[in-house]
Amino acid sequence: MSDLKKYLESSASVKQQMSNDAALNEQIQLMIKTAVNCFQSGNKIILCGNGGSTCDAMHIAEELTGRYHLDRPPLPAISLNDPAHITCTANDYGFEKIFERGVEAYGKKGDLLFAFSTSGNSKNVVLAAQKAKDLEMKVIAFTGVYGGVLKNFCDIWINVPSEKTSHIQEAHITIGHYLIEQIENTMFNSEVNT
Repeated sequence: MSDLKKYLESSASVKQQMSNDAALNEQIQLMIKTAVNCFQSGNKIILCGNGGSTCDAMHIAEELTGRYHLDRPPLPAISLNDPAHITCTANDYGFEKIFERGVEAYGKKGDLLFAFSTSGNSKNVVLAAQKAKDLEMKVIAFTGVYGGVLKNFCDIWINVPSEKTSHIQEAHITIGHYLIEQIENTMFNSEVNT
């Protein structure tokens, strides 16, 4: 068996486990309902994560503000990845404060925080989740199988059944795409323009 075939089968196995996980599927459906309610109430989604998880946060945010399948109004979402904010805050307060300060600046009661951490132990993501809870925001944590500390500071826990960072991130973006598709179908209910 080729290395590529092994990798693809390993990745697919994680998604297969997800499709058979009733508790995870229930959390995903709750996340969709919560996100739709957030937007329908005039609120926004704030997203954060480190490294590849920052890229996932940006990817989901741009498909909400831009477009996924439907030509529809933009939805308010912001990824906390502005380099000037990150370097200023890291320099003055420490790297662990970069997302917490962003949540404090942009977040308000009724908003959602999507907090991405494959381990669930990224200090800056955990502090962002704690700040969001202080502001009466709901927190959706995207993690790997165990959830680390972050699982203790969320309302909805999307725990991918894997310990392998790459497979966790692949699953996170798959769930993100499904989320956006369901938001569009629920809120705009028209033919998909591909």
